[in-house]
Amino acid sequence: VSFLLPSSFFLLPSSFFLPPMIKLKVNGETETCAPQTKLPDFLKQLNLNPRLIAIEYNGEILHRQFWEETEMQEGDRVEIVTIVGGG
Repeated sequence: VSFLLPSSFFLLPSSFFLPPMIKLKVNGETETCAPQTKLPDFLKQLNLNPRLIAIEYNGEILHRQFWEETEMQEGDRVEIVTIVGGG
């Protein structure tokens, strides 16, 4: 027994292939990233130099030693302060 299916049966929306995105607040603005994105990767996504910033993560200062293990989660609140030198 064989079945003929319309060719459109095999077409999937492009969103089928994209990972779901999560929403979080960064300096009060909504940003998105893929689930389980590590903080350093998220900072790269925002085009930030990690050596020149400080991070507050969900109301707590996040020490640099914990950045690699910190995964972005839906609803996170991140405050990023850029360190500016001058003289």
